[in-house]
Amino acid sequence: MAKSLIIVESPAKAKTITKYLGRGYTVMASVGHVKDLPTSKLGVDIEREFTPHYVTIKGKAKVLSDIKKKAEEVDKVYLAPDPDREGEAIAWHIAQEIGGKSKKKNNERIFRVLFNEITESAIKRALQSPGQIDMKLVNAQQARRVLDRIVGYQGSQLLWKKVRRGLSMGRVQSVAVKLICEREKEREAFRPEEYWSVTATLQGANPPAFDAKLHSINGQEASISSAQEAERVVAAVQGREFVVRSVERKEKRRNPVAPFITSRLQQEAARKLRFTPKKTMALAQQLYEGIEVGSEGPVGLITYMRTDSTRIAQEAMEAARELIRERFGPDYLPAAPNVYKTQKAAQEAHEAIRPTSVFRDPESIRQYLEPDVYQLYKLIWNRFVASQMTPAILDVTRVDTAPVGVPDDYIFRATGTVVKFPGHTAVYLEGKDSDVPAQNQKSGEETEDAPDGHLPRLEEGERLRLVSREGVESGVLPKQHFTQPPPRYNEALLIRELEEKGIGRPSTYATIISTIQDRKYVEKVEGRFIPTETGRTVNDFLEKGFPDLLNVDFTSQMEQELDEVEEGNKEWVDAVRDFYNPFTRDMQVAEQIPGPKEIVEPPTNIPCDRCGRMMIIKWGRNGKFLACPGYNEDPPCKNTQNFERLPDGTIKIVPKEEVTTGERCDKCGSPMVIKSGRFGKFLACSGYPGCKTTRALSVGVKCPAPGCDGDLVQKRTRKGRVFYACSRYPKCEYALWDRPVQKACPSCSAPFLVEKVGKDATTVRCVNADCGYKEAS
Repeated sequence: MAKSLIIVESPAKAKTITKYLGRGYTVMASVGHVKDLPTSKLGVDIEREFTPHYVTIKGKAKVLSDIKKKAEEVDKVYLAPDPDREGEAIAWHIAQEIGGKSKKKNNERIFRVLFNEITESAIKRALQSPGQIDMKLVNAQQARRVLDRIVGYQGSQLLWKKVRRGLSMGRVQSVAVKLICEREKEREAFRPEEYWSVTATLQGANPPAFDAKLHSINGQEASISSAQEAERVVAAVQGREFVVRSVERKEKRRNPVAPFITSRLQQEAARKLRFTPKKTMALAQQLYEGIEVGSEGPVGLITYMRTDSTRIAQEAMEAARELIRERFGPDYLPAAPNVYKTQKAAQEAHEAIRPTSVFRDPESIRQYLEPDVYQLYKLIWNRFVASQMTPAILDVTRVDTAPVGVPDDYIFRATGTVVKFPGHTAVYLEGKDSDVPAQNQKSGEETEDAPDGHLPRLEEGERLRLVSREGVESGVLPKQHFTQPPPRYNEALLIRELEEKGIGRPSTYATIISTIQDRKYVEKVEGRFIPTETGRTVNDFLEKGFPDLLNVDFTSQMEQELDEVEEGNKEWVDAVRDFYNPFTRDMQVAEQIPGPKEIVEPPTNIPCDRCGRMMIIKWGRNGKFLACPGYNEDPPCKNTQNFERLPDGTIKIVPKEEVTTGERCDKCGSPMVIKSGRFGKFLACSGYPGCKTTRALSVGVKCPAPGCDGDLVQKRTRKGRVFYACSRYPKCEYALWDRPVQKACPSCSAPFLVEKVGKDATTVRCVNADCGYKEAS
């Protein structure tokens, strides 16, 4: 029997595919990229048409060697990394390695296959009609990688020189930070304006009583800016009889929304499930690659999750219609399938994110899914089913009333919405960003989605009376409001903004948001992004030196050019050159601009509490701090203090927090406290400087080595790489690279799990490699 080799990205996907194919196939995993630009240098020959120099990624030599060895033993090789630009680049790099010297002969047996879903039928169908590597996609990915390396390498070096070491600059991440900084400046410049609403509680011939808000005065929109104006309205209308001026009834249809694309999934999971984009993509990856579902074994539950297309396969559409007809009835099934408009630059070869089988509903497999995985699958399943259902039908009633016998024409308006037929909302209702800026919304102003509620049966000319409400005997309630500043971004709002402005691509949003937090450019407070001092400082410098890089329109135009490369309408080298030329000009300008590192601030009036010298302001890993100028003297004074600058410009020392522990110093017996240093937190003797004992901080996991009673602690290699080792070293040499998590494995009862950082996401796995248990971080 002829033998074939299938190469995918992940071991989980390899395991699922192996279940579906016979003995004639071997499935291997590349575990992501096998080649990339070198980490220690630029790796791009700018003088020779931006030629990239790819090298084998550290740790991937054996993987690549095993793949090449197996490829020599088979008749056909099917390259099946993920169906996107990254996957195409991985396939290209592997094909180059497998091709060797006899490229023509080898290339005749090397094929590219796309698995949009990991199901038996989809895999076998793809293998029956294999294709070739799409060089347009490869070039598009190559252009993005080269651009990002140029910005990241050359720009970051400049930041190290001008601001401080350890900072990074990115083609898209820097624009994302700019958006967050600009929003914060808008909030700081915002001055709230007072406005008032006046609400009347009215009762007609039919119950119930209802509220009507002041909408207009003498034909003009009601705009009440003070308590005095509000009281004048209340005094004029209280005790009066009201009359119904007009009753408008209309039927409104609320159409279903399209099935998920990547960005919409990330936004909705953030709104409804409070998942970060990174977590959403990690869970979606599990659903795509395959999850053990009882006797079925590993099953791919959703189609590929990196897509910007709303297209649905005909067979999936028919299956959804069949389920709707059987479960909900013919009234919920439209006469023809719902088809949704796709974005202009979308890859139509992809489908929207949907369940691989609509008949595998969430409740039927809930027992096999982790809670978060279940919640995300349910979200995807519900949205897909609802997308093929009929619109909801709403009865909307708008009633205008006015007090009788009042000189001014006061119109009070009430709106009620009643669901006449639920349609798709019986399954799914899209979440809303509830904190849309309110600075433009005044009293009496309607929104499209008015609060649902019943109004009584009312007729034009009907007389109404004011009725008392809780705390308001007159039935007329004036209420003070203030306009609100624009809201800070959360994940959903930031993704929406990036998407609307054409910055980055949906598949990169999770990485962008993770990166700007990891770099300490922004921090999340109560679910909202706030720029740190480092983020503001870097953004201010980049705005001065790199106006093109941080220009939203320029960045959006660059994305369009990269899309043209993907479509085959532009050479990738030309696209890179279009970006590189203005970037080089900006670099030359930025070199001449003094950065925070080069600006010498005068000494403060804060004396060092150890030697009496006046402290100076310096830059560190976490921003500015106070330092003693005697740092480089003999003997040195290394005293430092945190500080904050008050609104009047004066400096206030912020005491350093020292968290006490129950541990004692081995040398002097003083209590040990937790301190922070350049490499993170550590234990130090509270008797410093008299006693300088320090110890690594335990991660809360006991060393698993037999007979050892030590703790696992975080350490660093000479090159700064973090690892975890036993606190009793050198007596115990147990060590591992992955961060231990204090949780026993629910599958094999191993004493702890480890956090594994992957290409797109972080997962928590069993420390026992033979177990295979894993969950999203």
